[in-house]
Amino acid sequence: MRMPLIAGNWKMNGSLALVEEFGRRFADVSLPVNVEVALMVPFPFLEAAGRAFGETSVMVGAQTLSDRPSGALTGEVSAAMLRECGARLVLVGHSERRTLFGEDDAAVLARVKAALDEELTPLLCVGETLEEREAERTEAVVLGQVEAVFDALDEAERNRLVIAYEPVWAIGTGRTASPEQAQAVHAAIRGCLARYDDALAGGMRLLYGGSMKADNAAELLAQPDIDGGLVGGASLKVDDFLAICQSAG
Repeated sequence: MRMPLIAGNWKMNGSLALVEEFGRRFADVSLPVNVEVALMVPFPFLEAAGRAFGETSVMVGAQTLSDRPSGALTGEVSAAMLRECGARLVLVGHSERRTLFGEDDAAVLARVKAALDEELTPLLCVGETLEEREAERTEAVVLGQVEAVFDALDEAERNRLVIAYEPVWAIGTGRTASPEQAQAVHAAIRGCLARYDDALAGGMRLLYGGSMKADNAAELLAQPDIDGGLVGGASLKVDDFLAICQSAG
């Protein structure tokens, strides 16, 4: 049985006050015991988030990382630094990193390996643009992004990842893939993973990321191949994020 994971991605938003508010609220509620929760906060808030969530089950994660362990790389942050600041997970290959910062499949793979080397859990993000969907290339694009990473990993490494499917056309737009659309892509990803190993496919957690909100989370999470969510804007509102976490239980 795959344990659901709800991961909030704050992107370049939030404040220390919001970190503390989330910490207080999550300390006062009982989360479903069969659900894991993580918040991917901006780099400057990692240590504060670790302290704020110290009395809760919420894991702290980062939003990206360098593909190198150290060096003259002004502005970059290494996997070891993230671990030292308390991160347990890290997003890799988010569509905004791919489109705004030019991270191609090779760059994504290098970052996945850097995360694995420091015992961080990579949340590999994959997804298609609206133009690619309208051209009926969704599976070719999404599965190609999966294979670009999984082809280069060994069996043990593959089992340490989480995959988040995020249709680019639904991120921050208010548009959401229908439960049927999302399920179809998740099923295709699981089928792709089965070509490596049936156990890998059966155990891999697949998250949906694309304008998941409190009012649509339950229907999305009810799909057989959707094992959680990568939540954007709604993760900045404590009541909304709590509602999504509760709906996953």
